[in-house]
Amino acid sequence: MTWRSSRALVAVPGAVLLACAGCTRDLGMLDPATHPPEAAVFIDGFGPGVQYSAFGGSKTDALDIELDDVFRGTAALKFTVPGPGDPSGGYAGGAFYAVAPRDLTGFDALTFWARASTSAVVNTVGIGNDASGTSMFTAELAGLPVSTTWAKYAVPLPLASKLGAEKGLFFMAEGSEFPVGYDLWFDDVQFERTGTIASPRPSIASQTVNGEVGTSLSVAGTQVVFDASGTDRTVIASPSYFTFASSNPSVAAVDALGGVQLVGPGSAMITAQLGATPASGAVTVNVSTPPDGPPPTPTLPEADVISLFSDAYQDVPVDTWSAVWDQADVQDVQIGGANVKKYTNLAFAGIEFTSSPVNASAMTDFHVDLWTSDPSAFRIKLVDFGANGAFGGGDDTEHELTLNTGTTPPIAAGTWNSLDIPMAAFAGLAARSNLAQLIISGASPTVYLANVYFFKTTPNAPTEPAPTPTHGADHVISLFSDAYDDRTVDTWSAVWDQADVEDVQIQGDAVKKYTNLVFAGIEFTSQPVDATAATHFHIDVWTPDPTSPPVSLRFKLVDFGADGAFGGGDDVEHEVAVNAGSDPPLATAAWVSYDIPLTEFANLTTRGALAQLILVGEPNTVYVDNVYLHH
Repeated sequence: MTWRSSRALVAVPGAVLLACAGCTRDLGMLDPATHPPEAAVFIDGFGPGVQYSAFGGSKTDALDIELDDVFRGTAALKFTVPGPGDPSGGYAGGAFYAVAPRDLTGFDALTFWARASTSAVVNTVGIGNDASGTSMFTAELAGLPVSTTWAKYAVPLPLASKLGAEKGLFFMAEGSEFPVGYDLWFDDVQFERTGTIASPRPSIASQTVNGEVGTSLSVAGTQVVFDASGTDRTVIASPSYFTFASSNPSVAAVDALGGVQLVGPGSAMITAQLGATPASGAVTVNVSTPPDGPPPTPTLPEADVISLFSDAYQDVPVDTWSAVWDQADVQDVQIGGANVKKYTNLAFAGIEFTSSPVNASAMTDFHVDLWTSDPSAFRIKLVDFGANGAFGGGDDTEHELTLNTGTTPPIAAGTWNSLDIPMAAFAGLAARSNLAQLIISGASPTVYLANVYFFKTTPNAPTEPAPTPTHGADHVISLFSDAYDDRTVDTWSAVWDQADVEDVQIQGDAVKKYTNLVFAGIEFTSQPVDATAATHFHIDVWTPDPTSPPVSLRFKLVDFGADGAFGGGDDVEHEVAVNAGSDPPLATAAWVSYDIPLTEFANLTTRGALAQLILVGEPNTVYVDNVYLHH
């Protein structure tokens, strides 16, 4: 609805219209055009050139002209504030603006009289909204209490000298705080020089913000407290009223509207003043450069990883990296050729894989590579949907961790942080077989993520000894075992092999540790073994290396024949391989006991002078224990 002034142009008695034929005027002597210092917004009708525009989403027919219930004169403004759920609009509100700019520099306040049909608190009233969407000089009072009787109110002008060409005259917005709506009246809405507005105390919100070169931010929390007739009034004022300064413009350059451009790495302090009055508060800006290199490349074997996002692995399905309910923006970027998730405007981001929940029950750790400009807080929450695999239902569990410079693991600013977090640290996560959400939040509005995955830790060495053999000693020919008396072995790594061996202890149990294993020659040539009566070859092995196909470990037995010496034409040998498909299967990070019938060494046609055991491995590190023959 558009309302126009009810005033009309009238002829003034006695006025004389002068005409001057041929008269000329030196246009070069004209003063710059000025705008009228018109005060009236609504006094028994709209002031000159005043129009009204309802706000989007408001009750568009909320405004009417009241002719009966007025403060004085013949008319007032009446707003019908809708109740909650009113289909015609959620609130009453709009802007009164002038078609032509006005000069408001001679005033110190917008004043009006107001009352309501019930005592209420009006959400906001103010000036400076000209319904253009580009208003620069808004100023408002928030939470204005009104009663059922007429009372006068004043909105102090934060800095009148800025208002030499202003169109935004008056605005209000109010949603009913009651179950029903109510009526709200305004009368004698005008600008005045009251002489009672004094002692301006401007301020900006003190805060420390972090960002990266090339981004921008805005100074927030600009306001002015005035003494208005002995009562403090806080006016929320647009940054445009203030003059800003940066202590280091090469780091953070600030414009007239309080916009801060981050132009170089370092720190700067943004301060302000209102006219000649310094504003309290300051904004400390810490600026870092974006990542100048890619995140670290993961080295874990794929079999030990469930990846949500990584160039190094096959990723499981993720429904979204920024859910509709979160407060964040995300984009895929490349840094040094690596794919990275860049979050901006981050309050919290919901990463969901609800359509394909992750079973991480076998995983021991969570990994993420994080780059942040503010390490004071970064939060990671994992959510498991429980046995029913759906949100709700009473079986959901979750846990959130907060990381900073002093936590384990710690995080630092301006560098890639490779974070390995034990799943046990998510203490409230009672189950991990239906993980469906990862939620991140933190102090920095911009973060980069890469290599987001769950993994299981493979120990580098056994934590427990191999199983203790149970065969009777009189049935065993032992080469190496704490359970039996061992035969003489000349070497556990012959000079001609490609392997390193050392003796280690696992909880007091002696074990042979092979590293850099290609093949290891174990020789007992000085005292060959007569294994004619033996039926089986036994060995316990443990490896930290991947054992998925086609990886295998091979055992070769060599018999030197009747002459008991290498060569001579009577030597025989046979090699047996074990792998992930064997029975039992070769496994990673677990003791595996092999009890292999000697009949499987088919080409070992004699066993009266066994002199060599050759260990051949694709696992490069193998622990060996309880090496013996038995029957």
